Amino acid sequence: MTPRPAAPLKLGMVGGGEGAFIGAVHRIASRIDGEFTLVAGALSSSPDRARASGAALGLDPARVYADFTAMADAEAARDDGIDAVAIVTPNHVHLAPALAFLERGINVICDKPLTGTLDEAHTLAVAAEASDALFVLTHNYSGYAMVRQARAMVAAGALGTVRVVNVEYPQGWLAAPVEAEGNQQAAWRTDPAKSGAGGAIGDIGTHALQLATFVTGEAPARIAADLTAFVPGRRLDDNAHVMLRYASGAKGLIWASQVAVGCENALRLRVYGDAGGLEWCQETPDVLLFTPHGEPTRRLTRGGPGTEATASLSRIPAGHPEGYLEGFANLYRDAARAIRARKAGEPMPEDLLLPTVRDGLLGVTFVDACVRSSAADAAWIAL
Repeated sequence: MTPRPAAPLKLGMVGGGEGAFIGAVHRIASRIDGEFTLVAGALSSSPDRARASGAALGLDPARVYADFTAMADAEAARDDGIDAVAIVTPNHVHLAPALAFLERGINVICDKPLTGTLDEAHTLAVAAEASDALFVLTHNYSGYAMVRQARAMVAAGALGTVRVVNVEYPQGWLAAPVEAEGNQQAAWRTDPAKSGAGGAIGDIGTHALQLATFVTGEAPARIAADLTAFVPGRRLDDNAHVMLRYASGAKGLIWASQVAVGCENALRLRVYGDAGGLEWCQETPDVLLFTPHGEPTRRLTRGGPGTEATASLSRIPAGHPEGYLEGFANLYRDAARAIRARKAGEPMPEDLLLPTVRDGLLGVTFVDACVRSSAADAAWIAL
């Protein structure tokens, strides 16, 4: 007899109300595999907008809250309270709700970066590691099937000793001062009070760092950064060049830009070792190029020969593209597995690859180091 599927876990959400992009992404991803159902939310700092957003999503009005503290208190007290909360607010509103839910034993799924400042990141890291609840950070590119294939190949020694790590993440959407023209997404990302000390380096540079670290299994030991705000009057960087040095002897580069006119979301990773090289691009996510030393380049595709690491991550046959939403969904599916194991008192599944609070702390430490390095004329800074 086929086992009856488990009932969906109950999800709450902080932020993500009317007009929010990332909240909708999380809601879609959380239900792709039927693992979660949204039942509660503190969807906006505006009570009227929160109620309207809750009504639009079909939530019980009694579980649409005016603020996250009231939500954490009420849901923790309910017999049918939420199993996890997704925090999808701007960076400066990550710490307080995460603490509120962790303190009440409610699992947290938080959008990146971890927090807006390094002090806040340390505070949250201590709280997450002291809590019985799980903390997951949604660096969604680590959920892409071919990124996990790349990680598996590096770990298996397909590249030999890693020598060079190169990540570029160019976008062009901030090439003009759109934050002054009513663009809400641009407004908070270019505001130090909401985004933190980093602009592009925090928004997309942390993705580049996490991708490189996830695939190679090694974080840089030292960085030297040159951050620039090219748009006149912009208070945070919109372009970053960062050199990386690894304890293993490998060297790396990160270029993160939001003023690269003509680029949409061209995240690209290249890793080269003494036995081969890998290349992956987010805009063609189902393809991984692998070149063994002295041999022709091999084009590996999700679900194709030689990509065993992608088998459990694919929902549709090869040739039908999967990407951004599915990457998030893989993280939500893994989070559900971890939460179910915790609820059942079982060991965590050994194959989980969820970004944790430590990944988040590394990201914020990286942003802080880049800001300090750039202020010191690209001086080398230890992480």
